[in-house]
Amino acid sequence: MSTNQRFTLSELAKLKIHFIGIGGAGMSGIARIMLAKGFNISGSDKNDSSLLTSLKALGAEIFIGHDAQNLGGAELVIISSAIAETNPELLAAKARSIQVVQRANALAWLMSESTSIAVAGTHGKTTTTAMLTVALQSAGLDPSFAIGGTINTAGTNAHSGSGSIFIAEADESDGSFLAYQPTGAIITNIELDHVDHFADEAAVFEVFEHFVSSIKKNGFLVACGDDPGVKTLLKRINRPDLKILLYGKDESNDFRMSKIALAPTTSIASISSTGKKLGELQLSLPGEHNLLNSLAAFAAATEVGAAEDKLILGLKSFTGTRRRFELKGEVAGVKVIDDYGHHPTELTVTLIAAKNLAQSGRVIVVFQPHRYSRTAAFAPAFATALKIADFTFLLEVYAASEKPISGVSSLLIAKNMSATEVKFEPSMLAVVNEVAAMAKSGDVIITLGAGDVSSLGEPILQALSNR
Repeated sequence: MSTNQRFTLSELAKLKIHFIGIGGAGMSGIARIMLAKGFNISGSDKNDSSLLTSLKALGAEIFIGHDAQNLGGAELVIISSAIAETNPELLAAKARSIQVVQRANALAWLMSESTSIAVAGTHGKTTTTAMLTVALQSAGLDPSFAIGGTINTAGTNAHSGSGSIFIAEADESDGSFLAYQPTGAIITNIELDHVDHFADEAAVFEVFEHFVSSIKKNGFLVACGDDPGVKTLLKRINRPDLKILLYGKDESNDFRMSKIALAPTTSIASISSTGKKLGELQLSLPGEHNLLNSLAAFAAATEVGAAEDKLILGLKSFTGTRRRFELKGEVAGVKVIDDYGHHPTELTVTLIAAKNLAQSGRVIVVFQPHRYSRTAAFAPAFATALKIADFTFLLEVYAASEKPISGVSSLLIAKNMSATEVKFEPSMLAVVNEVAAMAKSGDVIITLGAGDVSSLGEPILQALSNR
């Protein structure tokens, strides 16, 4: 089989497809869509999970652990960038000359026969993609979608819809989003991140420039006109065929929000397009950043023909996604929030929202830096962001797939903060007990990071109950 063969949906339907690492957020979503289309799917992952249970219920053959025999009669193998070259299933696939493709290519094939919208940007991708999905569902369009997070109301991160629209979160972290070639795209913002892959800011702009070039001829781009990174990118784009729609607070934007009102758990803004008043966005989420995300979703949805009044109602009904300012529970007046934020900019907007939620109470953070390379690059900026909180417990760095870097630990962040602001505590058990002992009624405890810090929400709630 050719190593660069592309497949139509009808061709994919005839193949036995095997996923290595099928339990990941992105991989499981693609598998879910393929299963809904009746494809023959198998997959493996090192650990069992509820995602694997649901995929098995949909008809997938699931293996726990990686073994060459798991391939069976596979004719196509899909992997994520997290799969090591030494994986026994990957080695076996190569030995048998089975075509191996990255998940982005597989997703691109699923999107290829639809009106597709790819949602990109350094921050806000998951929330914006989910908002766009819920808004279009409210407008009766039933889009297919693949998102890196679970929509609260739907309880899923992917769906094979009956409509002609396909929405996908487009992750720039390894440049693989260039495979999508969407009909249209959203870019929420651009700045340096994923320093394990991008050497500098120039490399980030280069990949986003290629992403815009990958949008289909006569397609559209919705981008935040207030963002400095987007402004820089727009100067580098030469696509006269592309319809560019800008959104934000500035009067120069095509879609503009004004009269912004931010409450502890909600946010409201009036929206207009080229001077015409369109209505009022009312979100059940806090933070100006979420109003911007919703405006991006609104603009893109109107471009594919959705009714404006139904979009506004859909966005009002949106309650968020898992791990994005997710309320895990409340005990004795103490709220426990979990959030995926792992970049200084994300921490800043999240902690501002947390302070507004706490009002006169305190914000106590449990932060787990994600990757040694990111910690080394942004330690002072992390410290500045964390100072918005009243106190921070710093866990050790979550390595993800990285090897340790000499001299890099969470202490790099702690050194930029005072003892009254931070405590470095690598023991999760100790952090659970200390944060529960510290919290008082009215306080907000927030677990922050893209690693396993998210597992602490329930133990913290239990520790608060046991006081």
